[in-house]
Amino acid sequence: MMPRDELDILRDQRAPSPDEAARRRALSAAMTAFDEKNASAPQGSAKPQRPSTRPTSFWSRIMDRRFLSTPAIASILALPAAGYAAYILVNENPFGRQSPFVDSRLEEGAAPKAVTSEPAAAPPVAEREDPSRDMASGGEATETLRSFDPVPMAVAPLAEAPARLMTRQAVPGDRTASQPRPSAILPAPADPMPAIEDNRDRIQGFDTNPVRSALENPVSTFSIDVDTASYAFVRSSLKRGVLPRADTVRVEEMVNYFPYDWAGPQDAATPFNTTVSVMPTPWNDHTKLMHVAIKGFDIPPAANPASNLVFLIDTSGSMNQPDKLPLLKNAFHLLVDRLSENDTVSIVTYAGSAGTVLEPTKGSEKDKIRAALDRLEAGGSTAGEAGLRQAYRLAEQSFVEGGVNRVMLATDGDFNVGQASDEDLKRLIVSRRDSGVFLSVFGFGQGNYNDQMMQAIAQNGNGTAAYIDTLAEAEKTLVQEASSTLFPIAKDVKIQVEFNPETISEYRLIGYETRALNREDFNNDRVDAGDIGSGHSVTAIYEITPRGSPAQVIDDLRYGEAKTDNATGIAHGDEYAFVKIRYKLPDEDVSKLIETPVTPAGEIASFEAASQDQRFSVAVAAFGQKLRGADQTAGFGYDRILEIATAARGADPYGYRAEFLQLVRLASALDARR
Repeated sequence: MMPRDELDILRDQRAPSPDEAARRRALSAAMTAFDEKNASAPQGSAKPQRPSTRPTSFWSRIMDRRFLSTPAIASILALPAAGYAAYILVNENPFGRQSPFVDSRLEEGAAPKAVTSEPAAAPPVAEREDPSRDMASGGEATETLRSFDPVPMAVAPLAEAPARLMTRQAVPGDRTASQPRPSAILPAPADPMPAIEDNRDRIQGFDTNPVRSALENPVSTFSIDVDTASYAFVRSSLKRGVLPRADTVRVEEMVNYFPYDWAGPQDAATPFNTTVSVMPTPWNDHTKLMHVAIKGFDIPPAANPASNLVFLIDTSGSMNQPDKLPLLKNAFHLLVDRLSENDTVSIVTYAGSAGTVLEPTKGSEKDKIRAALDRLEAGGSTAGEAGLRQAYRLAEQSFVEGGVNRVMLATDGDFNVGQASDEDLKRLIVSRRDSGVFLSVFGFGQGNYNDQMMQAIAQNGNGTAAYIDTLAEAEKTLVQEASSTLFPIAKDVKIQVEFNPETISEYRLIGYETRALNREDFNNDRVDAGDIGSGHSVTAIYEITPRGSPAQVIDDLRYGEAKTDNATGIAHGDEYAFVKIRYKLPDEDVSKLIETPVTPAGEIASFEAASQDQRFSVAVAAFGQKLRGADQTAGFGYDRILEIATAARGADPYGYRAEFLQLVRLASALDARR
């Protein structure tokens, strides 16, 4: 099957219902444009205006010595400031007569007249309006209809002023002259100094996992991570021709972006199955990879439980960009199409304050839900904390016992009204975690993207985080993977690995830096961890150094060396490691335990003998490490990563793996130019 692009997805969507208010606005704008284009009235300036202080106050601010103490700033601001001043002078007419800068009565093609100090001739009495009418209404004689025809500027310093103006003057018998019309300002020419993009993305910084001694630190503990935000963010950067910042690359999220055909459980009684393999490392001949693969039980579509969903949508002013609110609405339209009649949807928005746009509505009323989405507009500040509280209240109000209860937060950035710190928001999410309501976070746009906050609340609210940069990504997350996105089968899933210093001298966990847990957290059921959805696959990879390998980088201790001959008879002395996994069922609070010993019996002789999915996941892990600048893959070229991934591409019905190959080529080209 060929991968679906944006046009394929849009082609399958129903056209939104017409918006009556938008239709009226469009008709009014069209009639206004029709009148102006077909006006037969003579062109010129209307009657005088009362003098204004705006030009002088504006210019005095610009010429402030402190502000213009830097010559560079003065030179940059001079031209646009002069243009704006010219616009104020012409449009506001502060001199009480026709502007001395423009002769608007030029015949078409005629040369501009010289500027003189003579006042402009007053228009005939018949063309004047009674100034007392204006004075009675507002105390200031104002021009009823003001705009100007484009004409050359007669004053040299203003010859390149950016505003071009057009006018239409009232004439006897023209009834439309008494109706106010806005000034029509044509677009100004492009600024010769391009603006510098203000990138305010907040990304959590972290250090890459170090190599650890199996003798000194034999236990590694972490929470699983099924988020995919990092991969989509990295892809967006590379497609814009920019190598991603190292801290935007979370290797485990890149590896877990792809679906894998790991062996799953036979029934829902066991929510997931674990497979552990050991294989050679492609970037180091003297180490091995321990590959831990988890596959969740895939709930059949007919058995999907009823869903109680609350869309919590950021409608603040920063969302008014094509890759933000418009994309968000199209993305949620895709999800609405999949709703069943047993599902319920509510919509809460936040911008300055939180508001309920749609009370709980059955999934059978799709047109009503779509219409509520279509009405959303961006504007205001971001009261995200108030929105979260309101969304949780609605979710708890419509709670479905034995079903899916989830708040779906879609935003681009900071919660700058109310509780704005990550710690405050984390405490709020933790306080609602035991309510049985799960949380999904969907990020949109760049430049104001607060990845750090999204990770904090997703990791502490029984939630997941995804980044949606295209409609195709929305389809992947909300349509192709709807079951794993919406239907949890296990929560608080933790992994703990104990390495045997008799056989392993060192180990290094690839990724999961932001998911690290203390050793004692593993058995503490109060500590939150990641969740697995229906059909989810989770992959974790360790690079391990066998005892006696020349790849060992940490010197042995003089005192307390591990014995290599197992002469002491230590139990399980031939094992590489022991893997333990704790999890809770979605509606339970007590964890269950799965244990798996890792022995040489499960070792794969060569890397090429590993399965396609194993090799492809390793290629993605190598790519993520290379983007982060990890020492272990410094000498491992993009060409080798591309070779492994191409050979292991396998079945690729939606083109996700083909796109990965493209990203490797882009990164290689960008890195070569750096």
